[in-house]
Amino acid sequence: MTLTLTPLPGIPIVNPGDDLASLIISALERMQIDLEAGDILVLAQKIVSKSEDRFINLASVSPSRKALALGEQVDKDARLIELILQESKSILRTRPGTIIVEHRLGFVCANAGIDHSNVNTENDLDEWVLLLPENPDYSAKSIRSKLEEWCCQTIGILIIDSHGRA
Repeated sequence: MTLTLTPLPGIPIVNPGDDLASLIISALERMQIDLEAGDILVLAQKIVSKSEDRFINLASVSPSRKALALGEQVDKDARLIELILQESKSILRTRPGTIIVEHRLGFVCANAGIDHSNVNTENDLDEWVLLLPENPDYSAKSIRSKLEEWCCQTIGILIIDSHGRA
């Protein structure tokens, strides 16, 4: 068995509503890459979240009392803390700047995987965050289905990222 890693250059900045499968197909065609049975495509969580419009403007978030208290304790914006609480099953550990949680999807990570960096929005840059995909298994299945229809092969899709697993 051979492992070959091939990046797909030319994927544009992903925006809400973009069809990731179509973007991937276009990149594969430009690179003249034919998918084979058993190939696995690895997608960054951030592009899936962006295409699914998982952006939240912190200005729209009203922090609860719990978020206000925890925000003071860990020195973080209480609005961000509110989102962390909403995206989590439980808080496992805190320290200044970080909250370790069990995410609603079942894994342990820092700050519920909420991304505050490189969230390209045109206005109020510091006010926007990006949540993890609502249902990454469904997202992967949907993208895989479209790609398999295009290539007539059985392939795999992984949605991954280094979102601060503890």
